[in-house]
Amino acid sequence: MRKKTRVVKIGNMAIGGDCPIAVQSMLNVPVSDVQGNVEQAKRLESAGCQLIRVTVPTAQDAGIVAALKQAVHVPIVADIHFDYRAALACVDAGVDKIRINPGNIGSDERVGLVAQACKEHGIPIRIGVNGGSLEKDILAKYGKVTPEALVESAMYHVSLLEKHDFHDIVISIKSSNVPVMMQAYRLLSEQCDYPLHIGVTEAGTYRMGLIKSAMGIGGLLMEGIGDTLRVSLTDDPEKEVQAGYDILRAAGHFVAGPEVISCPTCGRTNIAVAQIADEVERRLRGCKKQLKVAVMGCVVNGPGEAKEADIGIAGGKDCAMLFVKGKQIRMLQGDIVGQLCAEIEKLV
Repeated sequence: MRKKTRVVKIGNMAIGGDCPIAVQSMLNVPVSDVQGNVEQAKRLESAGCQLIRVTVPTAQDAGIVAALKQAVHVPIVADIHFDYRAALACVDAGVDKIRINPGNIGSDERVGLVAQACKEHGIPIRIGVNGGSLEKDILAKYGKVTPEALVESAMYHVSLLEKHDFHDIVISIKSSNVPVMMQAYRLLSEQCDYPLHIGVTEAGTYRMGLIKSAMGIGGLLMEGIGDTLRVSLTDDPEKEVQAGYDILRAAGHFVAGPEVISCPTCGRTNIAVAQIADEVERRLRGCKKQLKVAVMGCVVNGPGEAKEADIGIAGGKDCAMLFVKGKQIRMLQGDIVGQLCAEIEKLV
């Protein structure tokens, strides 16, 4: 059962409460390249990204926010480090959310200025704590990065905003260590009802990053923890978005569009299952039909093991049996992928 959190509005969407879990990513084009950021943001929007974060190092860089707001309909999150003036400039530029750690921007007066500006414009703040940025006193207290240390740091930053009667807060406490990250979120979930942004930071390249993210993010989702997520990959941000939806689907959450399942193949296989499954996934990208499509290597693993599929194929020798709802329909030869996709198009 999903943990109930307070609802926080971000531009034209909301997270927390009963709202769907949102998938987000971050632009990785140099902030000076405005057009490059705009083009990447458009690609992310097309991929289904629901929140787009962009780094804004200085107040002079806040123009990137206005450019992105004009280009896409996805809420824009400004990533701020240390400079409260950059946060204020982003508020003026129409940003939808600020990511900042209040304890890193100086005096309580500066924190108050940011909190007040965000409150006046209805802009939430995400507090982002991770294992590499713990305060020196907290790190000294615990001796190393622990779940308790991450939670204490997060709640310290929360208190700095609550002091100014600011409560439109989202929290993330990421670590590259999956067990530490998961336990930290569990503890945090028990201590507050703010929406949680979950993820494994510095997860790595596509292969290992996907594995660690699936374990950490997927594990928390199975426990009912998490209101928005980012799969952090050293790769194209569009892959982060696809991976995020794949993890959501695997954890049992509704994701629009077809799901392709396929067998791992064995010595009975007489068709190119991997190539066919990849091509079917590619052709169905953008399809909104709620279908489960199976690509199975032989009749043994065909309609039987994939009987929950809406439609699928079971390989024969240079051919494939088409089945719908577990019932064998006809044999496909030649362009198997094309014929399968044509049959999918016929389904309501």
